[in-house]
Amino acid sequence: MVRKLVSIFCASILLSTSLLSGCSKAPDTSSSSETKTYKIGISQIVEHPALDDARKGIIDALKEEGFVEGENLEIDFQNAQGDMPTAQTIADGFVSSKKDLIVAIATPSAQAAANATKDIPIVFTAVTDPVAAGLAASLEKPGGNITGSSDAAPMEKQFELVKTLVPGAKQIGMIYNTSEANSIVQVEKAKALSGKFGFKIVEIGITTVNDIDQALNSAKGKIDVLYTPTDNVVASAMPLIANKCIENKLALIGAEDAHVKSGALATEGISYYNLGLQTGKMAARVLKGEAPGEISVGFLENTDLVINNETAKSIGIKIPESLKTK
Repeated sequence: MVRKLVSIFCASILLSTSLLSGCSKAPDTSSSSETKTYKIGISQIVEHPALDDARKGIIDALKEEGFVEGENLEIDFQNAQGDMPTAQTIADGFVSSKKDLIVAIATPSAQAAANATKDIPIVFTAVTDPVAAGLAASLEKPGGNITGSSDAAPMEKQFELVKTLVPGAKQIGMIYNTSEANSIVQVEKAKALSGKFGFKIVEIGITTVNDIDQALNSAKGKIDVLYTPTDNVVASAMPLIANKCIENKLALIGAEDAHVKSGALATEGISYYNLGLQTGKMAARVLKGEAPGEISVGFLENTDLVINNETAKSIGIKIPESLKTK
């Protein structure tokens, strides 16, 4: 009988303890778990104002979407200094360190990333024609582990600007890096458009910044206007090119606004910062789980007219009233 009472007493204590435990608040594992820190690698082929603006836009957009550096985002930024083998080394390093996402700024960096991995998501920007560059199966569905945004310049608007500012222009010099896929695409596009405007495209091919001075000297007297496409070698040497044109009283039309800030006469182009914002939002979608290959390549439709009035004065070009009020 005593043993039976003891058993009942022990059982009562265990039951009471169990009930009290059940009434206490259970730990919220979802709230106590650590927030994931996303690791992204940003590879940029070279530093110049346009690509730097794009990078800033990307980081700002990621922040707007909740991915904040120092909180839940770790950014490893590396610059290839214009060297393709270095760009490949950077991409391979990002793969080895198992980044959650690779952001590639400009075609050579994007191609290097695509060569390095078919698994880690890649988001590119400042790639003029991703299909021609072998990065996307199509603009609508890039496929695989990659998507991004194009910086295709509104060349037709820019050629209209040439006609307005230099009405008698016929010979349009186009300086570009002969080893950059983006630039070759733009040269072909310029040739296709030239007949509509009565232009002849005079190709001025270079491979390094060191070629620029001699190339422009050789073109002197053979061209009426110089046009600079979205080319990384050209962009990194824009002050040199602009000064050379001012010295020779030659109108220089750029493909984007950073060219004008560096001394070109004018452009009607896209904002690389806005392009970066668009790209950063795409990157956020990928980090949130969307398949990059299903996200269409992005383009900017809005363009801005930018005129360097100091340059216009230096080369003796009067800006029409129609452009002043635009």
